[in-house]
Amino acid sequence: MLIDNVKISIKSGDGGRGCVSFRREKYVPKGGPNGGDGGKGGDVIFQADNSLATLIDFRYKKIYKAMNGAAGQGGDKTGKSGEDTIILVPCGSIIKDAESGYILADLIKNGDTYFAAKGGKGGRGNARFATSTNQAPREAEPGIKGEEKDIEIELKLIADVGLVGLPNAGKSTLISKISAAKPKIADYPFTTLQPNLGIVRYKDYQSFVVADIPGLIEGAHTGKGLGIRFLKHIERTKVLVFLLDATELPYKENKKEDYEVLVHELAGYDKKLLDKPQMICFSKIDTLTDEQKKQLSKVKFSRGRGKASIPVMNISAITGENLGKLLDEIWMLLK
Repeated sequence: MLIDNVKISIKSGDGGRGCVSFRREKYVPKGGPNGGDGGKGGDVIFQADNSLATLIDFRYKKIYKAMNGAAGQGGDKTGKSGEDTIILVPCGSIIKDAESGYILADLIKNGDTYFAAKGGKGGRGNARFATSTNQAPREAEPGIKGEEKDIEIELKLIADVGLVGLPNAGKSTLISKISAAKPKIADYPFTTLQPNLGIVRYKDYQSFVVADIPGLIEGAHTGKGLGIRFLKHIERTKVLVFLLDATELPYKENKKEDYEVLVHELAGYDKKLLDKPQMICFSKIDTLTDEQKKQLSKVKFSRGRGKASIPVMNISAITGENLGKLLDEIWMLLK
């Protein structure tokens, strides 16, 4: 199950209390103050980790606290600082203030960090308060309280290529053939209920990541069907591949209509998505007759005011027809 949005509470550690202490030595009957400062409280830090893929761990733990700083000690000894709490999140996690929705950090690369709550400063011991007129102060400060926040974590998958299509267009079958991903595949709509990521090995030493986005339907950008929850995962992709089912007739009208539905939903969510390089891929051509394939080859697509043509390719994930050419075309678009 893909968990891609959670809310948690965090609290950094309190600073340790300063110490009230005086020197007590054999030949120094009235020693001065030597109370040490309290230790600093631990910080709460978010860190991106590429070994994680979902936010499922946060489903079972909602509260994260760093350790408090230790109290100061006599002999001018500063208390030990509290240990930090490091919260690991998948790459692509957006850290937000849960109340305002303000974006605090966007952790994209492995190792990216964000200090979400700083630990409280330790209180000063009585040695800090000694003056020429007050040589035996008996006061010390309490540590400063740590910060408390409610945090929202939103995950947006990071992939080079986004597979976009209507339900049952063959996206899951395609990603299972060109990568090691093993999504659930069946001959009915909405088989895919969560995005799947697959690493595609290209040529000898290259690779790219493909995201299989669950099927979009008309009205998806308003939340219909699986809706906005999955549209956001297209935002970080570099190239969009529109997968259209080639088995329905008549081609010219239906296929352009399918494409327009998808374009409308992407634009309704964020028009910038349509600025990405695109290609159109007709799937399931192994089921077509030669005459139907001929009809399909006449369907042309264009985009933008200049009506620039969009690359079109016909494939069969079942037989493997043109899959090599598809990867070549995707690689060219990525470059």
